[in-house]
Amino acid sequence: MALLLIIIGVVLLVVLVGKIMISLKFRNQVKILYANTINVSDKTYTAVQLNALPEPVQRYFKYVLKDGMPYISLVRLKHKGVFKTNLKGRFINITGEQYFSVQKPQFVWKGTTLLFTARDSFIADQGNLKVSLFNIFTVVDGKGTEINEGEMQRWLAESVWFPTNLLPSENITWIAIDENSAKLSFRYKEISFDFIITFNRIGEIAAMETLRFMTDNKRERWLCRMANYKEINGVKIPVSAEAVWKLKAGDYSYAKFEIIEIQYNPNI
Repeated sequence: MALLLIIIGVVLLVVLVGKIMISLKFRNQVKILYANTINVSDKTYTAVQLNALPEPVQRYFKYVLKDGMPYISLVRLKHKGVFKTNLKGRFINITGEQYFSVQKPQFVWKGTTLLFTARDSFIADQGNLKVSLFNIFTVVDGKGTEINEGEMQRWLAESVWFPTNLLPSENITWIAIDENSAKLSFRYKEISFDFIITFNRIGEIAAMETLRFMTDNKRERWLCRMANYKEINGVKIPVSAEAVWKLKAGDYSYAKFEIIEIQYNPNI
């Protein structure tokens, strides 16, 4: 019995140390993100900027932003939700903490479940997805061109939580489709892709769809659904989001998040 208790104690200690190490690595990534951030909060949004945009895009910005508000430079948020580790598996509970910078595309995310901790990031123009089982064993360490593109697509889709980032810029162009949809064309260095954005009648972004690498060599249709808009810190954002792979075999929802806290331009 004494030996069993010692073994259990050692295992718990190793898991605790692993959790602490992951937290320290995450904090270090956040510091790098802050160090690379370019401040744009001296710029202000005005409705005049919208004049040349497609009608549903104008409707969106008039709905979510207030005339004269400053641009958002940094974001910190926390969420709860459910997640699948494979498309046919069951949902498990997950909590997350995430930081974004805006002018320079960057984010770091840490998602925690009972079984694993995942860290997703795009820092200094490099994407990385790392998953640690029981905070100890690295079971996924994704890097490379496909990961970079996928992480940029995540960053852009999640810009609905800091919508001044979706205003026209050197990286973002809006192209008309019809009264309830538009194409968002994104270009950043060697990365380029398009989203088809669907808006509802009151101006909310309801869905964003693009082609995203699901395997190393093949892109599939990837859809983000947005819902439950609320005004927070003067900005209307969807507090509910769902990620779905739209495959030939059907639609596979694998992540459902709910924002529980969000801060704009927070101190580190």
